[in-house]
Order: sequence, then structure tokens, then C-alpha cells
Amino acid sequence: MTSQPEKHPNEQGNIVLKGHIKIYDPTTKEVFIDKDNAINYENFSLSLAQSVSNQGLGMIEGIAFGNGGTRVDNTGIITYLTPNVIGVSASLYNQTYYKVVDAKQTYDLDPARNFMQARHVPGAFYSDVLISCLLDFGEPTGQQAFDNATNSDGTFVFDELGVRAYSPNGPGTGPLLTHVIFHPVQKSLNRLVKVDYTIRIQSLSAYTTDGV
Repeated sequence: MTSQPEKHPNEQGNIVLKGHIKIYDPTTKEVFIDKDNAINYENFSLSLAQSVSNQGLGMIEGIAFGNGGTRVDNTGIITYLTPNVIGVSASLYNQTYYKVVDAKQTYDLDPARNFMQARHVPGAFYSDVLISCLLDFGEPTGQQAFDNATNSDGTFVFDELGVRAYSPNGPGTGPLLTHVIFHPVQKSLNRLVKVDYTIRIQSLSAYTTDGV
């Protein structure tokens, strides 16, 4: 009888991705959003393959902000749309602003406050990508002076957000890797808005529900 080669469990290992965002004002400590997001597994798998094969593509570039993720009726009831995470052409419903967070790119004009980190604990079966993004008082250009908008469809009343990968076509045009829908949050001149975004890449064989 011919013996079969021994199989090791990690040869069949799978990867699970989990993302979480926290949006808040770093001055007042007011938390606007604190929730998990949806992952575009097709685009993320392609990005991982491009990154590890040194294709000059696949790396995270920035965070896209939009105002098309909800519908608010005249009574104030909010309807949340489904995150767009299917297909390579998936996008935000209505992207209205974009911020580069790759400190190695010249488009990142404030790398001390807009950057990424890779974190890993030796022996753990997961690693985290930590993204820090700050919308300063003066950005975006054209925002209202105060956070008292009565129209939830305003350009900078954000209700959706996603991480995009790099594209040679220019900032904000790369594949959408994640998408999250939330209740409208206005960016105005009188407030800072900070996004802490964590994406955990974990071996399914060691997957736990211990959160990001």
C-alpha cells in the first residue's frame, strides 16, 4: 500500500477579514459612528495577491466619503441602503470626498495625521491594518460653517465610507475594498472629524469573535 503524504492543517487554511470603524471628534471626544463594515472579498483577494507578488498595485491608498448611503423621509425616518461589496466595479453610492492615507505618497499632505500601520503580535494568527484619517477644520473646501444642516443630502453630510486601493489612474479611482453605511454625519468648519479604521486579517482555523 502506498502511503499518502501527511497533510498539515495550515495547508488548508482560509482567511477571514473583519473591519471596524470609529468616527469621532478628537477634540470633544464625541463619537459619531462605532460599527463594523462590509468587505468586498473579490477586490480584497485581488489586492492581497497583487501586493504579495510585488505588482505595484493592491496597497490601500485612501478613504472615500459619500452622501448616498441613506434616504431620509420628511418625518425623519432613515432608510439604510445595502453596502456595495459585490464585483470589481463596486463603488460608493455617491462619493463626494477622498483622503489619501498612504504616507509614502505625495498626495498625503499630512502624513503625521493621515497614515497606516501594520500590527502583529508574535504567535497570533491575525494581523491588523490600522488606518488613521483626519478631516481638519478647513476641509473639505466648501463645507458649511456650523454642524446644523437641515438637509441630509448636503455634499459633506456623510453617510457612507469605504477604503480604496491604489490606482495609477489617480487618487480615489482604485478598487473599493470595504463599504459601510451609517446615519448622516456632517463635516463643518467648527468640528474635526477623525476616522480610526481597523481591518483584521485572520486565519480561519484560529478565528475567534474577539473583536477589533
